Amino acid sequence: MFCKSSLLGSVLLAVLVTATPLQQQRHSSTAISLPKRASLTKPDGAFDIDRAIAQGVATINKHRQNLLNLQNNTGSLPQGFEIKPVAVLPSNIAASLNKRQAEALTDEEDDEEWAGTISIGTPAQSFLIDFDTGSSDLWVPSSSCTSSTCSSKKKYTASKSSTSSKQSGSFSIQYGDGSTVSGPVYEETVTVAGIKVTRQEFSPVTTLSSSFADDPIDGILGLAYPLLSNLGTNPFFNTAVTQGTVPAGEFGFFLSSSGSELFLGGTNSAKFSGIPEFHDVDTSTGFWQITGASIFSGSTKAVSNFETIIDSGTTIMYGPPSAVKTFYSKVPGSKLFDSTNGFYSFPCSSIPDVSFSWGGASFAISSENFNLGTTASGASTCVGALAAQDLGLGTNTWLLGDSFMKNVYSVFSFDQDAVGFAPLK
Repeated sequence: MFCKSSLLGSVLLAVLVTATPLQQQRHSSTAISLPKRASLTKPDGAFDIDRAIAQGVATINKHRQNLLNLQNNTGSLPQGFEIKPVAVLPSNIAASLNKRQAEALTDEEDDEEWAGTISIGTPAQSFLIDFDTGSSDLWVPSSSCTSSTCSSKKKYTASKSSTSSKQSGSFSIQYGDGSTVSGPVYEETVTVAGIKVTRQEFSPVTTLSSSFADDPIDGILGLAYPLLSNLGTNPFFNTAVTQGTVPAGEFGFFLSSSGSELFLGGTNSAKFSGIPEFHDVDTSTGFWQITGASIFSGSTKAVSNFETIIDSGTTIMYGPPSAVKTFYSKVPGSKLFDSTNGFYSFPCSSIPDVSFSWGGASFAISSENFNLGTTASGASTCVGALAAQDLGLGTNTWLLGDSFMKNVYSVFSFDQDAVGFAPLK
């Protein structure tokens, strides 16, 4: 369950058709409306801690699996990385969420998924997909899926596609409720916003974790480096680069309250100001991981010289417990709200001015994106979108999800092995 926050609108998957080094030419695009989903803020403005804990468990297990994949693909882990035990969602929280999922939801400005429709097979079979820069595999439910969670999902039927080809091997990810996403491996034709690749390896999963029961998406399309692939293969976008179906090996994310888009094969200069500020990626980890970061509380540099993984498949931001504690020590009135899950609170009347820098420009996080809601209904204290959590990524690595990405235009470049940020227009 890779959940998202605060999007009320649509995702635009845009494809750069032709380009020169100096001028962007015309491009085609497909606008895709997004379904509503549950928020980390309740209708009364209170922080939804049960759902936040569930998302935290999913994030821990997602990156645990990434480290297992990295170790399998390279034979070792980078220094400081550690494969943690499977995180387990407490039974009382699971029961609470399951009860709420069974009830009809009212229209309460729910959050949205950074999702769009892709097609797999010939003729095309369509799926609503979460585009995730924090993983590297493509999977959707199979028509053979036996999990009750699959009943509400679109399913891939291999026998209905003339381009379907079963491969050896299998795909499997374990989740904190004891269930898995697992299935066989196929090669297929996959199309995203007009970009078509052939012989793309993916998994039509036959078991689907109950973690996805209340999630509108059918599956995940990973956009990180091949080193994180559970399938041990090139992710979709890398395949597109190899097959020459995109004009450039980079893509841009614009996440906003309206007009959000994933731009494949370049960037959309209509969404940002100036020139993106690029920073080199440590390609040995498989993540979009950049070094030399600092976080500020107002004008005070709270923590510096740490590494950051930019992950569109994670809602909030996580940092090592000691570093996050140091940051909040610079926030007046802040205190540890939930010691088990690493959430901090601060006075709602003085939401901190938070920004990140990688040695150049400073990129601020809006108060709306940093405030997850009050600690209780009617309370005067609020919960911050930066939590203290040991994800096994080392004592100097932070994970920046959508709470950061919604404040900037983010460019992920395989051509430069770099991530770039630019101010939004």
